[in-house]
Amino acid sequence: MTGGSAGGFASFIPLILIFVVFYFLLIRPQQKSAKQHQNFLNELKKGNKVMTKGGVHGVITGLTDTVIKLEIAKDIVIKVSRDAIAGPLGKDGEVVAAKKEKKSAGG
Repeated sequence: MTGGSAGGFASFIPLILIFVVFYFLLIRPQQKSAKQHQNFLNELKKGNKVMTKGGVHGVITGLTDTVIKLEIAKDIVIKVSRDAIAGPLGKDGEVVAAKKEKKSAGG
């Protein structure tokens, strides 16, 4: 009855393939994005224009390991957690989209 054991393994192949597809389409990109965001948070410095996850736009005026002082208007400074920073803002106050590699057409 060696055919029965081979048939049992064959029934797990679709499950393994589904896991591989989920890993490359969902899990791996999420881990890469989280790593990039953590690097962004580690490189924050005074004068950076940022947006919080709550949608507050401001300029960093001071920072520690866990807390950032954010000036949201003239002489109005709030303290937010470093983890609450969503991303950088451009010079005109617009959210900077994640940089995507451009693929050249043709070849």
